[in-house]
Amino acid sequence: MFHRIPHLARRIVRTLRLVVIGGALSYRALFNWTTPPMFIGTLLVGPLLQLLFFVFLGRELGVADDRFYLLGNAVVAASTACVYGGTMAIANERRYGTLGAVLLSPRHRAPLWFGRALPYVLNGLLISVFTLTAACLLLGLRVPVGSLPGLGAVFVAAAAGCSAFGLALGALGLRFRDVFLVSNVASSVLLLLTGANVPRETLPGWMRTFGDVLPLTHAAEAARQLSAGGGLDRGRLGAEVATGAGYAVLAVVLLALFERGSRRRATLDVM
Repeated sequence: MFHRIPHLARRIVRTLRLVVIGGALSYRALFNWTTPPMFIGTLLVGPLLQLLFFVFLGRELGVADDRFYLLGNAVVAASTACVYGGTMAIANERRYGTLGAVLLSPRHRAPLWFGRALPYVLNGLLISVFTLTAACLLLGLRVPVGSLPGLGAVFVAAAAGCSAFGLALGALGLRFRDVFLVSNVASSVLLLLTGANVPRETLPGWMRTFGDVLPLTHAAEAARQLSAGGGLDRGRLGAEVATGAGYAVLAVVLLALFERGSRRRATLDVM
């Protein structure tokens, strides 16, 4: 039994290298927003302007207080990187003609694709922290110091779940040509149905039900409760983690199905 441990350790190390190094190389190779000006303009300024827009709109409409919009947008800000990043991590491989080489790899597909999503989890976490910091500095949001570890856990769960959601959308890139249309619609759906900017109790029942199975919904509720000093709701955090895990499984299944179908039809590199 014990002689198998070194072999298992080597397999774990190889898998971790595939996830971390492979993901980093793919991220740097396939995207233009890794230059500082593009990164700041695309991933930081955009969510900040969105935050300010909804806060001032909310003040005019009187639907909810500032805290509702500040915390909701701090969570949903991760979707900028996670949804589009997870989608393009797969779709751009096909667009630039490198998908065939990737799929010729003998390595297991799950770590291969999850490695490509990992940089966007980190991006999403950075954007959420930046947006929350801006909310505190510019708009006077007060967050109890004791709630910061809980908020960190919520942001990580939200970014991971949203990246898995983006990866599932990106799987459609093996079948459809214009997968970015799906990403645009998905981002709008997250803004509307997760309760980030529209109180969920004002939505029709079917919209609330649909929102329950979307990433970020439970994270936004947990973040608001934490910022109000109510402590970490482990049930909501667990629901967010479970939602993200569900989309991760869906992404792996869709990628496997579409890869098999594309091989059979010889359409992997057809744009």
